[in-house]
Amino acid sequence: MAMAATIPTALAPRRAAGGGSGLNASVLVLNRQYMAIHVIDVRRAFGLLLRELAEVIHIEDGQYANYDFQSWREVSELRAAFADEGQQAGDTHADWVRSINFCIQAPRILRLLHYDRVPKQRVRLNRRNLFARDGGKCQYCGKAFPTSELSIDHVVPSCRGGETTWDNVVCACVRCNVRKGGRTPEEAGMKLFKKPVRPKRSPLLAVKLGNPKYASWRTFVDAAYWSVDLK
Repeated sequence: MAMAATIPTALAPRRAAGGGSGLNASVLVLNRQYMAIHVIDVRRAFGLLLRELAEVIHIEDGQYANYDFQSWREVSELRAAFADEGQQAGDTHADWVRSINFCIQAPRILRLLHYDRVPKQRVRLNRRNLFARDGGKCQYCGKAFPTSELSIDHVVPSCRGGETTWDNVVCACVRCNVRKGGRTPEEAGMKLFKKPVRPKRSPLLAVKLGNPKYASWRTFVDAAYWSVDLK
């Protein structure tokens, strides 16, 4: 099933709580059997809801309920009204999308109504996943850097047959990368902060699960057998 969907102009936000856009938050997607299969942004999630291809799964006090777009909008407006009156509106980590005529809470979990497939267990080797695996730290000096100041280093240099694989690439700051050059860490007198390995699940998913606003995802995430690409 194609995931792409376009959100109508009516839902384009003027602003979201906290000053950011709630449409950029992440949504965990389940297949029809409630198995986690994907992560998308809120904009695409609303597109699926409006086309009646999915429903919202909302967890509160250990219980979960199913909502279509209209019922989720109504529940959201009630929560927003309570919040405006200074009362507790439920999820203190909620993201909101505000349109001209109404305010709607960004869903955290979506269930596809006509999709049963399960993704292959794999984690793509790309810059985002690599930087997430290494926690944004240089694997030689152990210091944290912005991604713009990190580079990718081949432990066994590619010029000497080193392959671009999970167990042979690490994040390195420019200074350490230049110091190491075309040598192995041993030849350069440098030590790896930790041994590079293939992650068992998406490193970016692990980062998301560390954020309190995505705590509800844990109900559907089994780290033993599935991983997901975040896009």
